[in-house]
Amino acid sequence: MDLSFTPEHDAFRREVRDWIEQNYPESVRERQKSGEPLRKEDHLAWHRALANKGWLVPSWPTQFGGTGWDVVRRYIFSEELARAETIAPSFGIGMIGPVIYTYGTPEQVEKYLWPTISGDLWWCQGYSEPGAGSDLASLKTRAERITGDDGKDYYIVNGQKTWTTLGQHADWIFCLCRTDPEVKKQAGISMILVPMDTEGVTLRPIELIDGGFE
Repeated sequence: MDLSFTPEHDAFRREVRDWIEQNYPESVRERQKSGEPLRKEDHLAWHRALANKGWLVPSWPTQFGGTGWDVVRRYIFSEELARAETIAPSFGIGMIGPVIYTYGTPEQVEKYLWPTISGDLWWCQGYSEPGAGSDLASLKTRAERITGDDGKDYYIVNGQKTWTTLGQHADWIFCLCRTDPEVKKQAGISMILVPMDTEGVTLRPIELIDGGFE
């Protein structure tokens, strides 16, 4: 079996490598070299460069901005991003975006997906908790569904999340909550989208040894 790349794939690699070299923000590269913490605008500069090129979400369906590349081109693209030591896209791209376009309503796609691609909506992940890291069956954050005075349904969420990477930049958090405590631990969990400026949400940075925080 011949596992070598085709001439077309080699040409694609050169195209990707050249484009990254010409378009990766120099300001981001300099901060990486100096060890300075990256700012939100640094992340968004690269995010929007990829989005403008149409290369931000290569594995997504084409109707949601995907490239339509074959698996080899997607591999080459990821390899070149790693070779150039580029920063990774936000959690919105790799995690909540695919959930929204797969399971979301047309209204949710319009409200959340396109702003996520443009960079106008930044997400953080609300999975881990104190005492319940990757063991999501042990999560204790609860969401109680109520009907408000206006006749609409709402959730009251109580709990705490940790290791919410770059949460200080986030506009929204996709938060796993226990909505049915009567079933087995692995069930009864729902994902709720919460604006970070919601009343009652408190952000507490975990300071690192260099004085920064992620």
